[in-house]
Amino acid sequence: MTAFGARLRAALDQHGPLCVGIDPHAALLDAWGLGQDADGVREFGLRTVQAAAGRVAVVKPQVSFFERFGSRGFAALEEVLAAARAAGLLVLSDAKRGDIGTTMDGYADAWLAPGAPLESDAVTLSPYLGADSLRDVLTGALRQGKGAFVLAATSNPEGEVVQRARTCDTPATPQESVAQRVARDVTWLNPSMSDDPMLGSIGLVIGATVDLESFGLVGDALRSAPILAPGFGVQGAGPEHLVTRFGAVAGNVLASESRSILSAGPDGLVEAIESRAAQYREVLHG
Repeated sequence: MTAFGARLRAALDQHGPLCVGIDPHAALLDAWGLGQDADGVREFGLRTVQAAAGRVAVVKPQVSFFERFGSRGFAALEEVLAAARAAGLLVLSDAKRGDIGTTMDGYADAWLAPGAPLESDAVTLSPYLGADSLRDVLTGALRQGKGAFVLAATSNPEGEVVQRARTCDTPATPQESVAQRVARDVTWLNPSMSDDPMLGSIGLVIGATVDLESFGLVGDALRSAPILAPGFGVQGAGPEHLVTRFGAVAGNVLASESRSILSAGPDGLVEAIESRAAQYREVLHG
């Protein structure tokens, strides 16, 4: 079994850092001429998968835009996830799940268990019931060759009040930001449990618009972690910020764009993806 981190490293090396979000929100469904229903989000997702296949490493379905249509929406999402994985894309489901005990186990079974209807290669997780509440999910993901991206320093400004807050200073754990503590508590799994020590399977969500130093996210904290970076595109960060913001770990970054690409519409989607992917590769490799 090949670890998610190793598969991600190979996909990034082949296609570059662009991660295409699959976000069929209401305005985009209208712009694409699709219905505001489960059939509409299914068609939207499948068209995006078709355009992304062979052109990017990862697609990231935003779960909320499917689940708003109930059971039929989830059925549509199942089809999109299966189609993406069949097309050779890595699938990162943006579900932001986080809970404790058996409830968290249920989320893990839903999104990361091999053969599950919603099976994905990785899923986004929230650590705000305590990073230790994710321990069983993270170790289970590694055993199954799956991955996870844990929220650390997100691109929304209102997140800073929590994520930059300082922890209590004790002899065992000196004071640090919440984001820094989250990174430390989850990425320790990477070096010893990943098939590829250069890129682990447990990643972090770090916005492309944040100042890493102000969150304490510098040095070894990010060395082996893949990074999902929202904030590119409509939120203001461009390909040129990949290196200026992330520096030595820029090669570990998934640059997530959704509306900036999806607004090209179904007829312009392939061109938009190819153009943007080329810009990121140029920044990284010249």
